[in-house]
Amino acid sequence: QVQLVESGGGLVQAGGSLRLSCAASGRTFSRSGLGWFRQAPGKEREFVARINWTGGTAYADSVKGRFTISRDNAKNTVYLQMNSLKSEDTAVYYCAAQGGGGYPYSSVQAYDYWGQGTQVTVSS
Repeated sequence: QVQLVESGGGLVQAGGSLRLSCAASGRTFSRSGLGWFRQAPGKEREFVARINWTGGTAYADSVKGRFTISRDNAKNTVYLQMNSLKSEDTAVYYCAAQGGGGYPYSSVQAYDYWGQGTQVTVSS
């Protein structure tokens, strides 16, 4: 059974930092793209960042320069370092593993496996 488990969320003041982790089990994702999405109340789930299997990265414009995605294939884990957090970053953050299908990496449809989410709350 494939599982993705996020951790590291919490409450932080604006300008602060958090580091999210997502540990995968049940299969290796060393050859898969891994992504982070977020969903705020009343809004659709949106793309945050993605790292491909060679380490290439992509970010949403809203987080570029503040967030960094990385991966440790030996630990089957993906990370999201979030700096200079803003109140608008408040959301439930989800990690996901890409499947096939040819969808753009920024689309939720490109991902076959999802974690349960971790809450990030930024107070202003």
